[in-house]
Order: sequence, then structure tokens, then C-alpha cells
Amino acid sequence: MNDSYTNKAGLAEKQDLFSSVYLSRNAKSHLTKLAAWINDRNIPFLITSIGMIILLLWAGSYKMTAPGAEGIVPLVSNSPLIWWHFKLFGPYIGADIIGLTEITAAILIIAGYLRPKAGIIGGLIASLMFFITSTMVITTPGAIISVPGIHGMRYMSFLGLFLFKDVISLGVSFYLISYFGQKAILSENQSQ
Repeated sequence: MNDSYTNKAGLAEKQDLFSSVYLSRNAKSHLTKLAAWINDRNIPFLITSIGMIILLLWAGSYKMTAPGAEGIVPLVSNSPLIWWHFKLFGPYIGADIIGLTEITAAILIIAGYLRPKAGIIGGLIASLMFFITSTMVITTPGAIISVPGIHGMRYMSFLGLFLFKDVISLGVSFYLISYFGQKAILSENQSQ
């Protein structure tokens, strides 16, 4: 059973490499050649992972300042999932905990370059955080506002758009889990 599993994993890895090489060699138009070139150089992973790392480090460290802590009070206080956080820890320690969690996720994603399972954990932490903050688009007063002069028309304010980036970041977090997961599976199967 174990040999069969190892053989299947080796075959899957070869098929992945084959499909990537196949796509690159068989791209005919300039557009598909460009897409293959981007795929071959792993550009989507590099941009999303580096972008996520910078976002988490920057946002996490900002939350550990007085203006950063005070800035998230209305967001956290109106969240149906973590409204209790500042009641339990207070705004400054509570914001420090959130900031440290973001920094920890970033460090684990960085570690994922060498140890893919660490990247999976970093992606899971980021997914949980961004899921929670994505709900704040709906619950934070002023995030969705009326259009002046048009009855019933609503749109996202600047605050709403700021929060909506977390929906996209949630998708990036799942992508990173998937990417590091594939690397971890290949690593596990190579060590058997």
C-alpha cells in the first residue's frame, strides 16, 4: 500500500511537471506564451506571498501603536465575532495581540519558503483573521452608505473599501495554503 501511494505521488509530481512543460511548449499565441512565461516563473505565488507578508508585517506593527490601536476600536467593537476582544484585553493590549498575530502569520509564511508546513499554518492564521475582518464590511457603521439623492442606492464608503480588501486577502490566504500544501505533500512523498 505504501509503495503504491509513493508511486502515485511520484507520478502526480511528474504529471505536474509535464503539464507545466507541456503548456509552455504548446503555447501558440503571444497571449498564451505570456501566460506560460508567467506560470513558469511562479510569478503569481511570488507576488501574492510577498504582498501578503508586507501587508501582515506593516498592519501588525501599526496596530501596536496608539493611533493603530485606537483606529481599530470601532471595527472590533462592532464585530459579531470578536466584539468581546477589547472588553477582555482593553484596546491597547487587544490591538497588540492582533498585531502580534499578524506578524506571526507573516513570519510563518516566510518560513514556508523553506518549510512548507509552516506556510500552511501562516496561511491558516491569515485565513481566520481575514474571515473575521471580512464580516466587518457588513457590521461596521459607515462602511456601506446611501448615495445622496438616490433613494435606496447604497455603496461602500472609503472605510468599506478599506475593509473589503480583507475579502481579497482571504482568497490570497487560501491560495497560499493550497500552494504550501502542494509543496508539503511533495516533500512528504519524497522523504518516503
